[in-house]
Amino acid sequence: METATTREFEQSIEKLSSSAPQDSSFRHIHIKLEEHEPTSLSTKELILKKAKEACKWNHQIVITFFLKLLPVLEWLPRYRIKEQLLGDVISGLLVGIVAIPQSISYSLLASQDPIYGLYTNFFCSVIYFVTATSRHNAVGSFGVLCLMIGETVNRQLNLAGYGDGNSGSPSLMNSTLPSNWTAICDRSCYAITVAISLTFLVGLYQILLGVFQLGFIAVYLSEPLLSGFVTGASLTILTSQMKYLLGLKIPRKEGVGSLILTWVEIFRYIQKTNICDLVTSLIALAIIVPVKEINVRYKDKLKAPFPVELLVVIAGTLFSYYFKFEKQYNSAICGSIPTGFQKPTIPDPHLFSSLAVDAVPIAIIGFATTVSLAEIFAKKHGYTVRANQEMIAIGMCNLVPSFFHCFASSAALAKTLLKESTGCHTQISGLITSGVLLLVLLWISPLFYSLQISILGVITIANLRGGLRKFADTPSMWRLSKVDTVVWWVTMLASSLISTEIGLLVGVCFALLCIIFRTQRPRATLLGKVNDTEIYEDQFTYKQLSSITNVKIFRFDSSLYYANKSYFRSSLYQKTGVNPSLVAAKQRKAQSKTKANLGSIQKDSTAVAIPPIDMHTLVIDCGAMQFLDTVGLSVLKEMRHDYRKIGIQVLLANCNPSIRRLLQDGGWEIETGNGELAFHSVHDAVQFAESQYQEQHKDSEEVGAAFVDNEVQNIAEGPNMETAL
Repeated sequence: METATTREFEQSIEKLSSSAPQDSSFRHIHIKLEEHEPTSLSTKELILKKAKEACKWNHQIVITFFLKLLPVLEWLPRYRIKEQLLGDVISGLLVGIVAIPQSISYSLLASQDPIYGLYTNFFCSVIYFVTATSRHNAVGSFGVLCLMIGETVNRQLNLAGYGDGNSGSPSLMNSTLPSNWTAICDRSCYAITVAISLTFLVGLYQILLGVFQLGFIAVYLSEPLLSGFVTGASLTILTSQMKYLLGLKIPRKEGVGSLILTWVEIFRYIQKTNICDLVTSLIALAIIVPVKEINVRYKDKLKAPFPVELLVVIAGTLFSYYFKFEKQYNSAICGSIPTGFQKPTIPDPHLFSSLAVDAVPIAIIGFATTVSLAEIFAKKHGYTVRANQEMIAIGMCNLVPSFFHCFASSAALAKTLLKESTGCHTQISGLITSGVLLLVLLWISPLFYSLQISILGVITIANLRGGLRKFADTPSMWRLSKVDTVVWWVTMLASSLISTEIGLLVGVCFALLCIIFRTQRPRATLLGKVNDTEIYEDQFTYKQLSSITNVKIFRFDSSLYYANKSYFRSSLYQKTGVNPSLVAAKQRKAQSKTKANLGSIQKDSTAVAIPPIDMHTLVIDCGAMQFLDTVGLSVLKEMRHDYRKIGIQVLLANCNPSIRRLLQDGGWEIETGNGELAFHSVHDAVQFAESQYQEQHKDSEEVGAAFVDNEVQNIAEGPNMETAL
């Protein structure tokens, strides 16, 4: 019995002695960096500085201004004729040949006569040659824009009282023409009047965006969003052209659900299909589509793509003329296409109020397509483009031609790819393309009188292959990003089933909501240390990571702001396992219970169990936080206050300079008690916590060791150790 009692006493002595302070070589050196004095000017000073710079005009500033506004003045004097001219001529001729049938076919898509498509492609090529910084963009009529223009034009025609196919005067009962409209204007005249007024507004918007450097708007049009929009618009275009392929005379449907309503009308009148147009369309499809696929597959081996569209147009025109398709089979043809140019006209200002909203999506899609294509090919060929100047350039390609009976244009992907792959070096090729179109306008255009409209519809549909192929890319897109795939499908379905403009708006709003949802519920995790390093990674992702004793490291992979403050708190409490409010409540309950027990005579009263806290420091890794608003700062301060109540300190690490300044202005450094604002690394914060913890417990450990020594000495000096035991 005595031996057992003595052994227990010795073990208790060893246990108490183990808590005595030990020599430690751990030393922490905290790094503090001093920021530069802010050099940014105030808003007033910045405005005054810009105003002074704008008012300073001299010879050099004038030259620089015109060189930026007209980039052709900069690169044309350095043009290398021997090295670049041949490639530019070949690419310009080929693009011009392809542009002839596309100009005519896309005119129908925009609800315009064929001549206006030729005007559009001619004028915009000349203007883009002068104003563009891109060397490879091919501008002209673009299918998606023509569809949006056609929808707007048809809506205005209906409001003005022009029925579908009514070439005469508008109905006075439904007419919304201005009261000062004096000239008798038929349906074709009013259609181009609406188109040029719309184009004027589109060009004005684009120029203003470029002047005020507001091109950042295009960043909201992500690649999946644009791809889904183009595919949805391609389905709408295909639907709108089916009546031409079948030779049906049905009214063009506009507005919500126009795609479904058009197919309903097609099947409703399918028995009235024009057999001549149907056979011609099938033959043209059987020729154009395979040849274009061969051009794409063997583009590296072919010196130039085979101009199958132009040959089909020529052959179709000859067959229609000699076999009299119009008279014999009542087939629809292009009709008379005038030569030369019409007198310039002024856009109708009375239409601006009704077209102002319709011009916005057309302007945005136009400059987004142009700038993105310019940057892609500039990166490929090692030169730079100025995005704002590109916006001004495409704006000029719309604003100026609107006075010459043209509709809105932009860079076109198919023609740009053709232009780049056939040896283009500069925009001289665009000048050559405009020369080819000039020949058609002056002499050749009347020869297309007998061309069937069904062939133009086939050409339009054949050029939709790129947009329709995106359906095959959705499985791989789903594997890469499910969110992007959902954005693609939502935009595509909204653009095709609702309407083009609403579909674009729905896509943008849905993409922004996805971003908000991502930031509202970001990834949150605890970090562990890689052994023998200063690296801290996610414990739930990587193996063989060691936890820091009594230190929790929490990482929140998003900025902290008002929308995700609740999720930040809940994820923090869940990951650390410590909810300071609950712990503090239990501590208060235990303290009140203890006081009650002390005043009671019952010795067997039960004590309230308090869950142990295995944490003395919480480190928050702010490396993924781009910004912190005032609500987020309040959340951090409240959280630090709650944790301090239960004996846990909160440290911040990896804060960027803007967050550090907000913390400093918000009084974080003063209220921490230790004078620390934020740490530049997680490792620095962990070392600081461990060093501080050791310093705080050093005095208590020394007191404990002294107590043990006194007890041992008192027992050793006692008269009888066994009696004491």
